[in-house]
Amino acid sequence: MNDGSPKYRRIILKVTGEVFAGPHQFGIDGKTVKAFAQEIKEVKEMGCELALVIGGGNIFRGAVASEIGMDRASADTMGMLATVINSLALQDALEKLGVSTRVLSAIEMRQVAEPYIRRRATRHLEKGRVVIFAGGTGNPFFTTDTTAALRAVEVEAGAVLKGTQVDGVYTADPKIDPNATKLDQITYMDVLQRDLRVMDHTATTLCMENRLPIVVFDLMKPGNVRSLLDGQAIGTLVC
Repeated sequence: MNDGSPKYRRIILKVTGEVFAGPHQFGIDGKTVKAFAQEIKEVKEMGCELALVIGGGNIFRGAVASEIGMDRASADTMGMLATVINSLALQDALEKLGVSTRVLSAIEMRQVAEPYIRRRATRHLEKGRVVIFAGGTGNPFFTTDTTAALRAVEVEAGAVLKGTQVDGVYTADPKIDPNATKLDQITYMDVLQRDLRVMDHTATTLCMENRLPIVVFDLMKPGNVRSLLDGQAIGTLVC
Protein backbone atom coordinates (compact mmCIF):
# COMPACT_ATOMS: atom_id res chain seq x y z
CA MET A 1 0.00 0.00 0.00
CA ASN A 2 1.26 3.47 -0.79
CA ASP A 3 0.80 4.81 2.73
CA GLY A 4 2.60 1.86 4.32
CA SER A 5 -0.50 0.45 6.01
CA PRO A 6 -1.51 -3.20 5.45
CA LYS A 7 -4.09 -4.01 2.78
CA TYR A 8 -6.43 -5.55 5.37
CA ARG A 9 -6.88 -4.13 8.87
CA ARG A 10 -7.93 -7.47 10.35
CA ILE A 11 -7.34 -10.92 8.87
CA ILE A 12 -7.93 -14.57 9.57
CA LEU A 13 -5.00 -16.74 8.52
CA LYS A 14 -6.03 -20.35 7.92
CA VAL A 15 -3.08 -22.73 8.15
CA THR A 16 -3.17 -26.40 7.22
CA GLY A 17 -1.90 -28.58 10.03
CA GLU A 18 0.45 -30.49 7.72
CA VAL A 19 2.66 -27.39 7.58
CA PHE A 20 3.61 -27.93 11.23
CA ALA A 21 5.06 -31.36 10.43
CA GLY A 22 7.82 -29.70 8.41
CA PRO A 23 9.90 -32.32 6.56
CA HIS A 24 8.19 -35.13 8.45
CA GLN A 25 4.89 -36.85 7.68
CA PHE A 26 3.54 -36.62 11.21
CA GLY A 27 3.79 -34.57 14.40
CA ILE A 28 5.21 -31.13 15.12
CA ASP A 29 8.59 -29.97 13.83
CA GLY A 30 10.04 -27.43 16.25
CA LYS A 31 12.16 -25.58 13.69
CA THR A 32 9.20 -25.19 11.33
CA VAL A 33 6.96 -23.80 14.07
CA LYS A 34 9.66 -21.35 15.21
CA ALA A 35 10.18 -20.11 11.66
CA PHE A 36 6.45 -19.68 11.18
CA ALA A 37 6.16 -17.81 14.50
CA GLN A 38 8.91 -15.43 13.38
CA GLU A 39 6.99 -14.67 10.19
CA ILE A 40 3.80 -14.09 12.19
CA LYS A 41 5.71 -11.64 14.39
CA GLU A 42 6.89 -9.71 11.34
CA VAL A 43 3.34 -9.61 9.95
CA LYS A 44 2.02 -8.38 13.29
CA GLU A 45 4.57 -5.57 13.28
CA MET A 46 3.01 -4.28 10.05
CA GLY A 47 0.07 -3.10 12.14
CA CYS A 48 -2.73 -5.50 11.21
CA GLU A 49 -4.92 -7.39 13.66
CA LEU A 50 -4.22 -11.09 13.20
CA ALA A 51 -6.09 -14.25 14.14
CA LEU A 52 -5.28 -17.79 13.08
CA VAL A 53 -7.11 -21.05 12.58
CA ILE A 54 -4.83 -24.09 12.43
CA GLY A 55 -5.79 -27.53 11.17
CA GLY A 56 -4.86 -30.74 12.95
CA GLY A 57 -4.00 -33.01 10.04
CA ASN A 58 -0.40 -33.46 11.17
CA ILE A 59 -1.73 -35.22 14.28
CA PHE A 60 -5.15 -36.65 13.47
CA ARG A 61 -7.66 -36.37 10.64
CA GLY A 62 -11.23 -37.10 11.63
CA ALA A 63 -12.47 -37.63 8.07
CA VAL A 64 -9.83 -40.29 7.43
CA ALA A 65 -10.55 -42.09 10.71
CA SER A 66 -14.26 -42.21 9.92
CA GLU A 67 -13.49 -43.89 6.59
CA ILE A 68 -11.93 -46.84 8.41
CA GLY A 69 -14.92 -47.38 10.65
CA MET A 70 -14.63 -44.90 13.53
CA ASP A 71 -17.78 -43.04 14.49
CA ARG A 72 -17.63 -39.72 12.58
CA ALA A 73 -18.65 -37.57 15.53
CA SER A 74 -15.97 -39.12 17.75
CA ALA A 75 -13.34 -38.90 15.00
CA ASP A 76 -14.11 -35.24 14.36
CA THR A 77 -13.88 -34.46 18.06
CA MET A 78 -10.43 -36.04 18.16
CA GLY A 79 -9.47 -33.90 15.16
CA MET A 80 -10.64 -30.77 16.97
CA LEU A 81 -8.48 -31.68 19.96
CA ALA A 82 -5.51 -32.02 17.60
CA THR A 83 -6.01 -28.38 16.58
CA VAL A 84 -5.70 -27.38 20.24
CA ILE A 85 -2.30 -29.12 20.45
CA ASN A 86 -1.07 -27.23 17.37
CA SER A 87 -2.45 -23.97 18.71
CA LEU A 88 -0.63 -24.35 22.03
CA ALA A 89 2.62 -25.14 20.18
CA LEU A 90 2.32 -21.96 18.13
CA GLN A 91 1.35 -19.89 21.17
CA ASP A 92 4.49 -21.05 22.95
CA ALA A 93 6.68 -20.18 19.95
CA LEU A 94 5.08 -16.74 19.56
CA GLU A 95 5.34 -15.79 23.21
CA LYS A 96 9.02 -16.76 23.26
CA LEU A 97 9.40 -14.06 20.59
CA GLY A 98 7.56 -11.57 22.77
CA VAL A 99 4.27 -11.70 20.87
CA SER A 100 1.26 -11.59 23.18
CA THR A 101 -0.98 -14.49 22.14
CA ARG A 102 -4.30 -15.94 23.28
CA VAL A 103 -5.72 -19.36 22.41
CA LEU A 104 -9.53 -19.44 22.37
CA SER A 105 -11.05 -22.90 22.15
CA ALA A 106 -14.56 -23.77 21.01
CA ILE A 107 -14.28 -26.86 23.23
CA GLU A 108 -13.92 -25.68 26.80
CA MET A 109 -10.69 -26.65 28.54
CA ARG A 110 -10.03 -23.72 30.84
CA GLN A 111 -6.75 -25.09 32.19
CA VAL A 112 -5.06 -24.59 28.80
CA ALA A 113 -7.16 -22.15 26.77
CA GLU A 114 -9.83 -19.49 27.10
CA PRO A 115 -13.34 -20.42 25.99
CA TYR A 116 -14.34 -18.89 22.66
CA ILE A 117 -16.49 -15.80 23.19
CA ARG A 118 -16.88 -13.49 20.20
CA ARG A 119 -16.63 -10.23 22.11
CA ARG A 120 -13.60 -11.47 24.02
CA ALA A 121 -11.89 -12.44 20.77
CA THR A 122 -12.60 -9.03 19.28
CA ARG A 123 -11.25 -7.32 22.38
CA HIS A 124 -8.02 -9.32 22.24
CA LEU A 125 -7.56 -8.25 18.62
CA GLU A 126 -8.22 -4.62 19.47
CA LYS A 127 -5.56 -4.83 22.17
CA GLY A 128 -3.01 -6.01 19.62
CA ARG A 129 -2.82 -9.65 20.66
CA VAL A 130 -2.54 -12.52 18.21
CA VAL A 131 -5.59 -14.76 18.60
CA ILE A 132 -5.56 -18.46 17.76
CA PHE A 133 -8.97 -20.08 17.34
CA ALA A 134 -8.72 -23.73 18.40
CA GLY A 135 -11.15 -26.61 18.69
CA GLY A 136 -12.82 -26.04 15.33
CA THR A 137 -16.41 -24.84 15.62
CA GLY A 138 -16.90 -27.16 18.60
CA ASN A 139 -19.16 -29.35 16.49
CA PRO A 140 -18.45 -32.49 14.43
CA PHE A 141 -18.99 -32.57 10.66
CA PHE A 142 -17.46 -29.11 10.16
CA THR A 143 -13.93 -28.51 8.90
CA THR A 144 -11.38 -25.95 10.03
CA ASP A 145 -12.05 -24.18 6.70
CA THR A 146 -15.58 -23.54 7.93
CA THR A 147 -14.16 -22.47 11.30
CA ALA A 148 -11.98 -19.88 9.57
CA ALA A 149 -14.89 -18.52 7.53
CA LEU A 150 -17.21 -18.44 10.53
CA ARG A 151 -14.73 -16.71 12.84
CA ALA A 152 -13.82 -14.22 10.11
CA VAL A 153 -17.46 -13.22 9.75
CA GLU A 154 -17.94 -13.06 13.51
CA VAL A 155 -14.96 -10.79 14.21
CA GLU A 156 -15.53 -8.75 11.02
CA ALA A 157 -12.22 -9.62 9.37
CA GLY A 158 -11.36 -8.10 6.02
CA ALA A 159 -10.30 -11.38 4.42
CA VAL A 160 -9.52 -15.04 4.95
CA LEU A 161 -5.98 -15.91 3.90
CA LYS A 162 -5.67 -19.63 3.31
CA GLY A 163 -2.07 -20.80 3.47
CA THR A 164 -1.46 -24.04 1.61
CA GLN A 165 1.42 -25.93 0.02
CA VAL A 166 0.56 -24.74 -3.51
CA ASP A 167 0.77 -21.22 -4.94
CA GLY A 168 -2.92 -20.72 -5.71
CA VAL A 169 -6.01 -22.25 -7.28
CA TYR A 170 -5.61 -24.26 -10.48
CA THR A 171 -8.10 -25.48 -13.08
CA ALA A 172 -7.17 -29.02 -11.99
CA ASP A 173 -4.75 -30.70 -9.63
CA PRO A 174 -1.31 -29.61 -10.93
CA LYS A 175 0.27 -32.73 -9.45
CA ILE A 176 -1.92 -34.89 -11.65
CA ASP A 177 -2.74 -32.78 -14.71
CA PRO A 178 0.28 -31.16 -16.42
CA ASN A 179 -2.09 -28.89 -18.36
CA ALA A 180 -3.57 -27.34 -15.22
CA THR A 181 -3.29 -23.55 -15.20
CA LYS A 182 -3.20 -21.19 -12.25
CA LEU A 183 -6.08 -18.77 -11.77
CA ASP A 184 -5.28 -15.27 -10.52
CA GLN A 185 -8.90 -14.50 -9.63
CA ILE A 186 -12.15 -16.46 -9.57
CA THR A 187 -15.68 -16.01 -8.26
CA TYR A 188 -17.22 -17.93 -5.37
CA MET A 189 -19.83 -19.40 -7.70
CA ASP A 190 -17.18 -20.70 -10.10
CA VAL A 191 -15.41 -22.38 -7.18
CA LEU A 192 -18.64 -24.10 -6.17
CA GLN A 193 -19.81 -25.06 -9.65
CA ARG A 194 -16.40 -26.36 -10.75
CA ASP A 195 -15.79 -28.05 -7.40
CA LEU A 196 -12.30 -26.58 -7.18
CA ARG A 197 -11.98 -27.32 -3.46
CA VAL A 198 -10.47 -23.97 -2.53
CA MET A 199 -12.21 -24.46 0.78
CA ASP A 200 -15.06 -26.81 1.57
CA HIS A 201 -18.43 -25.79 0.15
CA THR A 202 -19.85 -24.67 3.49
CA ALA A 203 -16.94 -22.28 4.05
CA THR A 204 -17.06 -20.94 0.48
CA THR A 205 -20.81 -20.35 0.68
CA LEU A 206 -20.46 -18.54 4.01
CA CYS A 207 -17.79 -16.27 2.56
CA MET A 208 -19.91 -15.64 -0.53
CA GLU A 209 -22.99 -14.70 1.47
CA ASN A 210 -20.95 -12.22 3.53
CA ARG A 211 -18.81 -10.94 0.63
CA LEU A 212 -15.67 -12.00 2.44
CA PRO A 213 -12.69 -12.39 0.07
CA ILE A 214 -10.53 -15.51 0.22
CA VAL A 215 -6.89 -15.50 -0.82
CA VAL A 216 -5.29 -18.90 -1.45
CA PHE A 217 -1.49 -18.76 -1.46
CA ASP A 218 1.71 -20.70 -0.83
CA LEU A 219 2.49 -20.50 2.87
CA MET A 220 5.76 -22.37 2.44
CA LYS A 221 7.41 -19.44 0.65
CA PRO A 222 8.80 -17.06 3.30
CA GLY A 223 7.45 -13.53 3.12
CA ASN A 224 4.25 -14.32 1.21
CA VAL A 225 1.94 -13.14 3.98
CA ARG A 226 3.78 -9.83 4.24
CA SER A 227 3.68 -9.44 0.47
CA LEU A 228 -0.09 -10.01 0.46
CA LEU A 229 -0.62 -7.35 3.10
CA ASP A 230 1.62 -4.98 1.11
CA GLY A 231 -0.90 -5.29 -1.70
CA GLN A 232 1.06 -7.54 -4.02
CA ALA A 233 -0.82 -10.02 -6.22
CA ILE A 234 0.06 -13.29 -4.51
CA GLY A 235 -1.87 -16.54 -5.00
CA THR A 236 -5.50 -16.59 -6.10
CA LEU A 237 -8.22 -14.17 -5.04
CA VAL A 238 -11.74 -15.58 -4.63
CA CYS A 239 -14.30 -12.78 -4.56
